[in-house]
Amino acid sequence: MSKRILVIGLGKVGSLVAHLLRDAGFDVTGLDCEARDDLPFRVATGDVANPGTLAENIKGQDAVFSCLPYHLNKTLVEAAVAAGVHYFDLTEDVPTARHIQELSKNARCVLAPQCGLAPGFIAIVGASLAEKFDTLRSIRLRVGALPQSPHGMLGYAFNWSPEGVVNQYLNDCEVIQDGVRKTVPAMQNRETLVIEGIKLEAFTTSGGLGTLCETFAGKVQDLNYMTIRYPGHLDLMRFYFHEILMKNNRKLAGEILVNALPPVNNDIVYVYAAVNGWKTVSGRREHVLDEYVHAYLPKNLAGRNWRAISWTTACSACAVVELVFSGEILSHGFLRQEAIPFEKFLATKNGRHFAPHNQEINA
Repeated sequence: MSKRILVIGLGKVGSLVAHLLRDAGFDVTGLDCEARDDLPFRVATGDVANPGTLAENIKGQDAVFSCLPYHLNKTLVEAAVAAGVHYFDLTEDVPTARHIQELSKNARCVLAPQCGLAPGFIAIVGASLAEKFDTLRSIRLRVGALPQSPHGMLGYAFNWSPEGVVNQYLNDCEVIQDGVRKTVPAMQNRETLVIEGIKLEAFTTSGGLGTLCETFAGKVQDLNYMTIRYPGHLDLMRFYFHEILMKNNRKLAGEILVNALPPVNNDIVYVYAAVNGWKTVSGRREHVLDEYVHAYLPKNLAGRNWRAISWTTACSACAVVELVFSGEILSHGFLRQEAIPFEKFLATKNGRHFAPHNQEINA
């Protein structure tokens, strides 16, 4: 099977995705709105929002990977379905993912949105823990990308899309609560976490569960996702968005935050998953809490150092691409991240970076 893939959007994460796929044996072509001559593969230039440009560049490809802002993905996935090529993206936007799921019903290719860190990797981890239980009580999933050495009252740095972060803080969140699927407001239900001796807080944000609520409906009493931050962050963001009404101008809200909190290279990604329920152990039914807790640091890949948020997002996504092309998980239709076996994920060239023994610091 040929392995030609078009990576669209060659920003920080997009360029790493393209490098990693090339190193994994894929024939990579890039497409970006700006000319690039610093990459070791062919790059086409064009309007990535134009359906004609997309259709022309998709010709001859086996797959397309979107690293574009979420609002451009609907046009792209429609072009991919029309061409019959596999589609992958990093979107956290729930309506976009639902549109893709609807398109997948008649697709002859794999449609795999939400391939990043959260949603994405955290769903694979959570489902892997949950499958070992006979009866589930709760699934709690938490992820946070933070500066290692925070300063200022917010203790944060915008190493990810400001548009995406603002949407997470303001859009409603899907959960399962007391056995019922529902939506709840973002920035609620604060809890305290301690990971590797660091005190942290977590609160509800939108989009992190992907399709998990649909998958686990009727199977678990409580399922929720929260974002991890340093203590005090939530109160200040509530004030910012709700007290002075920055929620009414999301674009400006993001611009102000990025100006105040620019990216940092020395970041850390915390991943916490906890599943509570009952298992049969040595013939006895036991009440058990299983946890997955890791802190991921910057790493050297493709000849340079990458922030933790960049490589964890890109490597998770590329591992999914590897598995689809290997024929091990799905041949067509909608790919739920939680349907990916964690053991197979870790066995891929890119998934192996998540194994604890592959940790390294290159800050």
